[in-house]
Amino acid sequence: MKLRGRNKVSPEFSMSSMTDIVFLLLVFFMLTANSPNALDLLLPKARGKTTKQQNVSVSINKNLQYFVDEKQISADDLEQELKVALKGEEKPTIILRVEETVPIENAVTVMDIANQNSYKVILAVRPK
Repeated sequence: MKLRGRNKVSPEFSMSSMTDIVFLLLVFFMLTANSPNALDLLLPKARGKTTKQQNVSVSINKNLQYFVDEKQISADDLEQELKVALKGEEKPTIILRVEETVPIENAVTVMDIANQNSYKVILAVRPK
């Protein structure tokens, strides 16, 4: 007596699941390719973790120009601009993006403003 299985294995491969995965990857890369900070800064290298929490970004380029979320401001108006940008935030956080060639005094100025106003400062770096 011969017993034959009722389930026959089909050697065909369904491409629909592969197409779904490729489409999701395409959407993911399109969304993550747009950087929120469009300023082209050469950040210092360091080992560290990145954070998703960000209220405002302060950038200083090699020409000692200050930017708050891509808006150029003068160094004298920095504190007032930060107070306006971080008003009403529960945990105000500043991402400090300083180019490698900028003197440390300029970064300390931003850190001092943050310290006086009880803002948390995170220094942005390039991964090593």
